[in-house]
Amino acid sequence: MTQAWLIENYGPRLNIDQLSEVLGMPAGTIYNKVSAGDLEVPTYIDGKRRWADYRDVATYLDQCRSKATRA
Repeated sequence: MTQAWLIENYGPRLNIDQLSEVLGMPAGTIYNKVSAGDLEVPTYIDGKRRWADYRDVATYLDQCRSKATRA
């Protein structure tokens, strides 16, 4: 479900602004985490932009959901 939603709404790869929107964190934080090696979603540079594959983003979101606990 997550993969289908991401591909329909963002396409096969997300740029940092889109990743920021999906993860709910500022783009600057994402860049800082990439620099520190702390971002849990793999990214790559193509041309002058940094990208994340929608499948990796979906996997990360699914892992977050599986770790969530009910209050």
